[in-house]
Amino acid sequence: MSAATWRQFFTYNKYTQIAARAVRQSLNETERVAAEKRGLTALKYQHWENGQGGEQVFLNPPEDDAKPGKSKAV
Repeated sequence: MSAATWRQFFTYNKYTQIAARAVRQSLNETERVAAEKRGLTALKYQHWENGQGGEQVFLNPPEDDAKPGKSKAV
């Protein structure tokens, strides 16, 4: 059996999503909560016309307005 048999059943994005969820669940409570917060995304779009960008509109607005800090891994 090949190491990439998962490709028969789901995409790479789904594979990484499953792996990330498994890692998050293995963390202790405080680190797990912090990791789940980093996993949240905010989606916004911008209508462009004649090379000019319009106003950016959030489809899923962030819950808090605090800017994310630098990663501790860097």
